[in-house]
Amino acid sequence: MDATSNVRNKAAKGADAAENEGQQIEQSRWFGLLVMIGLASYGVVHLLIAWIALQIAWTGGGGEASQQGALAQMAGSSVGDVILWITAVGLFALTLWQLFTALWGHGGEQDLKKKVTKRLGSAGKAVVYLALGISALTTAAGGRKSGNSSEKTLTAKLLGVPFGKVLVIAVGIVVIVVGGRLAYRGLKKKFTDDLDGAVGPGAVRLGQIGYCAKGIAFGIVGVLFVVAAVTYDPAKAGGLDAALRTLRNQPFGAVLLTLMALGIAAFGIYCFFWSRHAKR
Repeated sequence: MDATSNVRNKAAKGADAAENEGQQIEQSRWFGLLVMIGLASYGVVHLLIAWIALQIAWTGGGGEASQQGALAQMAGSSVGDVILWITAVGLFALTLWQLFTALWGHGGEQDLKKKVTKRLGSAGKAVVYLALGISALTTAAGGRKSGNSSEKTLTAKLLGVPFGKVLVIAVGIVVIVVGGRLAYRGLKKKFTDDLDGAVGPGAVRLGQIGYCAKGIAFGIVGVLFVVAAVTYDPAKAGGLDAALRTLRNQPFGAVLLTLMALGIAAFGIYCFFWSRHAKR
């Protein structure tokens, strides 16, 4: 056996050992508890976003209807800060969970294309949970950051580089596609693949409503990016808060935003069922 074969064998054994270790961690009781806490925290964040959106719908105020705004709502008291730290830990556990799934999950899937797609989806979720976990950690430590300001700053920077308009349009299209995928998962009940099968029809209905509402919200965010690129106006870009406020400014906007808020709240409640029945 030559040196190259020895290196390959050692690498394969190392990869197998890492996979086994990762699977043991993922299936451990303590890790399951952290995942439960993380998904429940994710639900609380969405319930807070829904509450802020309702205030925007009927009073015009209420703060920033975004994940950063929801985290800021938790802060401000000793109890709120403790909850934020717990939320951050749970979200980092979700990050590891999805990272493990991206690396080794979906082993029973025979279709290679579907397996790769699912693993990429898990990697994307890991990034989302990581970003939210960092935001929770930053907020708990006393930092405050506006989600809309971040989107506008990013858009302004992109528009200032060569082919910046194309890049911003591409970002917008990607966000629209993500929104469409979320809505599709809701309509076709694809999200039930993440469950252990022990939830009732009521929880599934909440998931359907919630995923569709999030899909619509992402779609609006994507459109705002495209509009910002076409008009060369970064101020027209924005995150979830800007999308919901744009919806509020439409005819019957208060009613539309209320329905959107109820949809986001439905997703938040669904997360509590998900936390108890997450497939690992």
